[in-house]
Amino acid sequence: MLPRERIMENERLTLSGFACRSADSRGRATYEKPCDFRTDFQRDRDRIIHCNAFRRLKHKTQVFLIPHSDHYRTRLTHTLEVSQISRTVACALGLNEDLTEAIALGHDLGHTPFGHDGERALAKLLPDGFSHNMQGKRVVEVIEKDGRGLNLTAEVIDGIVCHTTSGNAPEPYTREGMVVRYCDKIAYINHDIEDAIRGGVIRDIDLPEFPVRVLGATKSARISALVRSLVEHGAEHSGMDDEGRKAHDELRQFMFEKVYRAAPTIAEMGKAHHIVEFLFDYFSKNKDRMPQLYLRLSEEYGLPVAVGDFISGMTDDYAVSLFKEITLPKGWQAL
Repeated sequence: MLPRERIMENERLTLSGFACRSADSRGRATYEKPCDFRTDFQRDRDRIIHCNAFRRLKHKTQVFLIPHSDHYRTRLTHTLEVSQISRTVACALGLNEDLTEAIALGHDLGHTPFGHDGERALAKLLPDGFSHNMQGKRVVEVIEKDGRGLNLTAEVIDGIVCHTTSGNAPEPYTREGMVVRYCDKIAYINHDIEDAIRGGVIRDIDLPEFPVRVLGATKSARISALVRSLVEHGAEHSGMDDEGRKAHDELRQFMFEKVYRAAPTIAEMGKAHHIVEFLFDYFSKNKDRMPQLYLRLSEEYGLPVAVGDFISGMTDDYAVSLFKEITLPKGWQAL
């Protein structure tokens, strides 16, 4: 028996009836011969980890734009935290950890520079709008590997597209995708609280009383309580119990009011929007300055979409550096 076959047999024997087994995958858009050692979901996980878009996440904003500290979250550290929490929940529920991990690691591949500020800026510039979850689908299907895409399984792509509740995204059709959808929120709410306290935007004593009483006063306690809520509610229901959901939702509302829309957080938003708008206009008028991949994409999908692809793939630092290179005289750049 090959290692892959042994793994698939273990899945058959040990996973919950609600799990998506590797043998039941809807497959890839282009057929590939199975690997001797890894299931298709394990191969997807590895392809995501090794792709360019995943590496760039380390220099993309989570909440605070270009923070001057190594301890603030980036889009990459957020992704790893979502993966860890999601795998814990999947394991406890008897779901497929490999599929869960692949979705979690790929869920934010379509994010722009400057976090959701960059996303909102591109959404206004592109004729059909822009969302990071749908851009993640483009990244893995169209952009990666010099335009060939990663040829991921349908379940992983569905999990990437449906990981968010914004923009009326549908629910994932796998329980593993639903786990990532919930754990993404658990991760960013609680880790953003820590970053906001570090940044002086809020104090721990500012947190609302009900969520603290129900979930706990520390990041670790709150995450553990929400994980327990998901697990005890069961794989059949794919969600939290009523009290856990209410506490989570109140904490999330607090974060939107006091952090995500607070003056210190959005102070640089206008500058981020200006950079994205400037770069979009510049490359729309100077398309030959883009890499060859995006010139090819412009021929197939139109110039605005290709420019959006190029800009959305940039890191914060690269976007700022490119803006300076284009706008500042060479002798002034050291000032």
